[in-house]
Amino acid sequence: MNCSGCSPIYPIEDQGTLYLRPFSPMLLEALQTQGMSIEHSDHYIWVHFDNVDMLQSDLEKIGRLDPSVLETISFQVRAMREQADQEDWISLGLLENRFKHADMVSIILEKKFSSHMQPIVDASQQIIGYEFLLRPAENGRTFNAYELFEIARDTGLHSFLDRTARISAIETSSVFLPQGIKRFVNFLPSSIYNPEYCLTHTFEVIERLGLDPKDFVFEVVETEPIKHMDALQHIFQVYRNHGMSVALDDVGAGFSTIELMNRLEPDFVKIDRSLIDHCDDDPVKQQKIIHIVEMSRRFGGQVLAEGVERIEEFNFCCSAGIELAQGYYFGKPSAQPPTYSN
Repeated sequence: MNCSGCSPIYPIEDQGTLYLRPFSPMLLEALQTQGMSIEHSDHYIWVHFDNVDMLQSDLEKIGRLDPSVLETISFQVRAMREQADQEDWISLGLLENRFKHADMVSIILEKKFSSHMQPIVDASQQIIGYEFLLRPAENGRTFNAYELFEIARDTGLHSFLDRTARISAIETSSVFLPQGIKRFVNFLPSSIYNPEYCLTHTFEVIERLGLDPKDFVFEVVETEPIKHMDALQHIFQVYRNHGMSVALDDVGAGFSTIELMNRLEPDFVKIDRSLIDHCDDDPVKQQKIIHIVEMSRRFGGQVLAEGVERIEEFNFCCSAGIELAQGYYFGKPSAQPPTYSN
């Protein structure tokens, strides 16, 4: 089976063909009225372009059509002499956004990024694992990871980016980390339409590289409310069925509420940095942290404090029963572990 999120993504070439579907005599006539040189079959209408400027000009003409007509049309751009296929049909808005953010789209499609590692320690400050974070490729164009994912969402590429970022993290971990070290890898639940299919790429890479599934913790990162709780619980179950653990990020802030934590019952509970910041001298934060720890114990979740920058914060977290910690106090994200040597 296949799904739109796992379909191949085609970059916009200098020469190629713009396909439109579905074919209709009304759409054909409307395009001809715009003075476009078009061809068609029973299924598609298409127009060839010799450069990107010509393609953009054609899109501007198409954009003049009646909005009710535009809502029914989907688009695909293919290289010269390549036929349209059944996948990667997108709206005019998504296609226009890919032009608007062409530089960032090229980072996504050409995978011009790397995975950096930030250490995670236990109560004795021994490194037990690393979280993998998306960063620019060496000597590549700089970007903000949050912005890159937002642009990916606006251009219909967030499933592609989420998948390739996961694979990058797994491959990087195989180079630097020995068996037994945890690897925390982020994922967007909204990018996974059918976990049995969409996650096969992830599981196949782990198997191909001979890595231990027990070393992997897949961490929910979301920038909007979880709308389909059953779907997320299903994703968690698929990860667990393959011998992996799951984590909920940013608990206590934003959309990662304590109620969400209690419903999902993740293996790892990561307390948001906003609660950890100067928690040693803030009684309100202390009570919230202690409450999260107590709730987590009810379902056996290990608690991790994010954003620890001071020893005083770490000491309070340990006294509150938090088992793991992460933050600049222990190390910033880096291209390789601090203990690694060739």
